[in-house]
Amino acid sequence: MKFWQALSYERTEFLVPLAKTCEELGFEGVLLADHVVGHAEIESKYPYSYNDGESNFVAQTEFPETFAAICAMAAVTSRLRFNTQIYIAPLRHPIHLAKSLATASVLSQGRVVLGAGVGWLREEFTALGEDFDNRGRRLDEMIAVMRKLWSGDMVEHRGEFYAFDALRMLPAPVVPVPIMVGGLHPRVLERAGALCDGWITPGNTPEEFDAIYATIERHRADHGRSEGPFEYIVAAPEPGQLEQYRDRESHQPCLAVVNHPLSFAVGPEATLSERQAELERYAAEVAIGA
Repeated sequence: MKFWQALSYERTEFLVPLAKTCEELGFEGVLLADHVVGHAEIESKYPYSYNDGESNFVAQTEFPETFAAICAMAAVTSRLRFNTQIYIAPLRHPIHLAKSLATASVLSQGRVVLGAGVGWLREEFTALGEDFDNRGRRLDEMIAVMRKLWSGDMVEHRGEFYAFDALRMLPAPVVPVPIMVGGLHPRVLERAGALCDGWITPGNTPEEFDAIYATIERHRADHGRSEGPFEYIVAAPEPGQLEQYRDRESHQPCLAVVNHPLSFAVGPEATLSERQAELERYAAEVAIGA
């Protein structure tokens, strides 16, 4: 089983040394969270919070520009993969996003994955001048636009939200950039099976995952995509859950586990060395060395 480490909510200057430590310990990859801005006051509720939707953490947390951070981490590693949990794709134009991903793909030698979502913070969409209500449909079209652009050929597009005449975007990715999605909404699970290369958990039990897996696999079959590669990244924070996922590997292949952000285990004020020690403990006791 492969293990990923979430580096969400980290101090920006810790990311490069933590990435080096993750590679040395044998992690498959690391994941970064994404927000552009946080507000002093909002009405939006965080959908996965266990604290009545409390969401003021966005304005209090560092969210470095994702692909700049990935390129910095890629420069000091050679094997580690880089993913996003979750990148709010509809906040951006697909040509800009495709360019960032293609550049990161080249500089990392093909180690970049896009974990995309539609976002939940309406105020952030308003600040960036993007429509909140059609963000799901725009993400569907963005996926098609980016895959065209990543071909490196002259391409054109005429869609509901985006249109352009023949153009070319270089550099092209060194390998196709996998696109994963995260979330539990039925439309998200349909998007995963119909359009994407994987799914990332927002938090669920192994028993809940069984139904999620069956739903996505049904959508993959309905769209003739059952034979292609597909990855599932799940979390196993409770005792016994990892063993339950290990038991599922034989009939739910391409299953990987992501460890919660380090601040959950050692606290947001922990030093770099304390964070690295926690990574070493997790790798030895739970993941790679277990």
